[in-house]
Amino acid sequence: MKKLLVILSLLVVGTLALAACATPEAVTVYETVEVEKVVEGETIIETVEVEKEVEVIKEVEVEAEPEPVTRQGAWVDTVVFVEEPSSDNAITRLEAGDIDVYAFNIAEAPIAQRIYDSEVLKSYTSYGSYNELTFNPVLELEDGSLNPFGDAQVREAMNWLIDRSYITQEIMGGMGRPRFVAINYASKDSAEMADIIAAMELKYAHDPAKAEEVITARMVELGAEMVDGVWQFNGAPVVIVGLIRVEDERLEIGDYVANQLEDIGFTVDRQYKTSAEASACWISSDPATGCFSYYTGGWVSTVISRNAQYNFGDFYTPLGWGIPLWQAYQPSDEFFAVADKLYNSDYADVAERKELMSQVIPLSMEDSARVWLLDATGIAPLRKELSVAADLSGSIYGATLWPLTLQYENQVGGSVTIAMPSMMTQAWNPVAGSNWVYDMMPMRGAKGNAVIPDPFTGLNLPCRLESAAVYALEGLPIGQTMDWAVLEFVDEIVVPDDAWADWDAENQVWITAAERFEEPATAKTKVVMTYEADFPGNTTWHDGSPFTMADMVMGMIMNFDPSKEASAIYDEGTVPSFDSFMSTFKGWRIVSEAPVVIEYYTDAYSLDAEQSVSNFRAAFPNEGGLYAQGSAAWHNIVPAWLAEANGEMAFSDDKATALEVDQTNYLAGPTVELMKAKLDEALAGAYIPYEPTLGAYITAEEATTRYENLQAWLGRTGHIYLGTGAFYIQKAFPVEGTIIMQRNPEYPDMADRWSQFAEAPVPEVLLDGPGEVAIGGEAAFDVFIDFKGEPYLTDDLAMVKYLLFDATGALAFQGQAEPVEDGYWQVVLDADTTGALTAGSNKLGVIVVSKRALVPITQTAEFVTAE
Repeated sequence: MKKLLVILSLLVVGTLALAACATPEAVTVYETVEVEKVVEGETIIETVEVEKEVEVIKEVEVEAEPEPVTRQGAWVDTVVFVEEPSSDNAITRLEAGDIDVYAFNIAEAPIAQRIYDSEVLKSYTSYGSYNELTFNPVLELEDGSLNPFGDAQVREAMNWLIDRSYITQEIMGGMGRPRFVAINYASKDSAEMADIIAAMELKYAHDPAKAEEVITARMVELGAEMVDGVWQFNGAPVVIVGLIRVEDERLEIGDYVANQLEDIGFTVDRQYKTSAEASACWISSDPATGCFSYYTGGWVSTVISRNAQYNFGDFYTPLGWGIPLWQAYQPSDEFFAVADKLYNSDYADVAERKELMSQVIPLSMEDSARVWLLDATGIAPLRKELSVAADLSGSIYGATLWPLTLQYENQVGGSVTIAMPSMMTQAWNPVAGSNWVYDMMPMRGAKGNAVIPDPFTGLNLPCRLESAAVYALEGLPIGQTMDWAVLEFVDEIVVPDDAWADWDAENQVWITAAERFEEPATAKTKVVMTYEADFPGNTTWHDGSPFTMADMVMGMIMNFDPSKEASAIYDEGTVPSFDSFMSTFKGWRIVSEAPVVIEYYTDAYSLDAEQSVSNFRAAFPNEGGLYAQGSAAWHNIVPAWLAEANGEMAFSDDKATALEVDQTNYLAGPTVELMKAKLDEALAGAYIPYEPTLGAYITAEEATTRYENLQAWLGRTGHIYLGTGAFYIQKAFPVEGTIIMQRNPEYPDMADRWSQFAEAPVPEVLLDGPGEVAIGGEAAFDVFIDFKGEPYLTDDLAMVKYLLFDATGALAFQGQAEPVEDGYWQVVLDADTTGALTAGSNKLGVIVVSKRALVPITQTAEFVTAE
């Protein structure tokens, strides 16, 4: 009798699909046999176990080869955008399956808890939303009344009146951090400029008595008087109009600000408005009309900020936006000069840049056209069966990659319903239309891009570009992180004589560098962009028209022409920003059309070579260049151009208001009918815009075909909005607040191209050290940095910085922590450092910045110093 026992065990660990497979294998077994033995003359039978090698068929699990992705463009077929102003209602609808994504940064603690507790929802965290108070800068209003916020010292005093800690803790429930300056917390500069920011936080700490003292003195000097506890001017109460948004935490913030103003003698008219209602006042109206005194502003940086130097020009000066409010800003000459230098990267090295930043931050606080309140920690909820690349700053609604990564788990196709607080808040047009983040999300779905920002670092990644080369003058503070954009330092960069350096709007031709400059021009940087070999042949507009070089040249013309008085579409509101641009722009030229190679010459530059590529305005209709709000083909610019040239409508809200006409809206409304008529005119005459230049790129036959395509598109969709992106706009319903987008089957990239952006590797930081330190003694603090339980590689960290605050709250010392090993750093306070401290409670703050996820992570530890 024989018994055979084979025991096989297999442990499989992994997340890939597994398949069964049978294979022969030699194994050792133990066989029980009966043998005869003679013991003391007697034969006995004994059972023994013997070792034996046999061949068996063993079934094992092996990793199946993943099926190749054959899907082009988006993973899903349809995206429906709907309006839902209530975050609370949105969660209810998400759980019921009525909507799939709520594209909004929720920073209300009770609602966030509902998301965390839900069995069917998940969320993405982001750090790019922030709130502020926008002030009306006009002192004397049209009706002769006094607007106190037209005075810079009154605005500055508001920093002392507002308790930011109360707002973040009591109103926000801890889902935010106090903010004092125009630098996002989720940015590299918040760490680089931590010492200056800390000084501002100390100087402008909550001090309502000081605020009242300063405001009282200024009000008296402005001619107002206090009567029975109420400020009056020319015998009437001084009325502060608070424009208060109602959709989120800004409702409570607006009321809190109103209460503080009433407590010091102002009469406050609280105007509660939705985003669309409020925009008619603070964006579209002349601030001299006085429709608001302060507005509860909310913003989101849709990309991680790698360079905050532009914020000062954008938020405090006419450089920022060609609308009435921005054009009313009057920064001091000193403030504007510094802000303008930073706006145009007019500095020689990192040290000079830091000096300029150190100057502009205090100057911006003295100006206080805005009072910054908080940086929110927001979460965007969605159903668990979905995934999407969410930007660490811009969340889902700000992510350029959302249309290329939105998908159901283990499913191709399907429809996704995305809700947002507001839809089609302002008119859509690519030149100067809506820049509301809610409108920009579907615009991003329709756009093609030369480069796409990494959602975790903000660094540009090539999309339609094959490569880029950045040439910079020796000594400029530019660095390179990725290998697709090569950085090379040179002694001199000469602008070619034939480069296009300006625009002659009267004759509609380019002005060459030789014609613009008396002497051969030089530049600080030269950017060379080489496109994919099959571009533009692989790119098609949504109406079926091929993308061509004419679209690129038209886009660049539209960066110049509206700012020229000789232009038929001249818009004086564009001039300040255009003049600033021209102060550094030196020229551009098309080097080759097959492949497409573009050169761009400028004195402006970014600190990252990759971001210098995005500065180029003629590369492709994408963010950072050409059209500010979306994308456009040359032929769907034409109908709006013709109507504006005839005074029937205007691209910008500022010009439309001045002319008392409608702002151009590509999606709906009376301007679509006007453009339909102009399109018919263009088709009848095979019209070629800017023919002295574009005639070299457009034939009459091509113009006719394009206009016919656009007519057919308008007939199918009811609008003339075009893009080349992964989705096209099938229908828009402004009254209902609904947009339907369909997958573009002609989009050239495979659906899995960007699948690596599933989860941001944000460091987890622990700071540990002694609770008591002897003055004059050495103290060591341990900094542990991990991600998902694994040590964070030292090479993947850009900064581990410490700030030491003494017993008075002042910044006493700062420095860099020292690496010990991966995941472990140390801050050592030597005897001289602790010897300079006095007895009391001190605070050590550590700021950790990863190269892979550019969000500063801060941890603090308090310790007592004693003799």
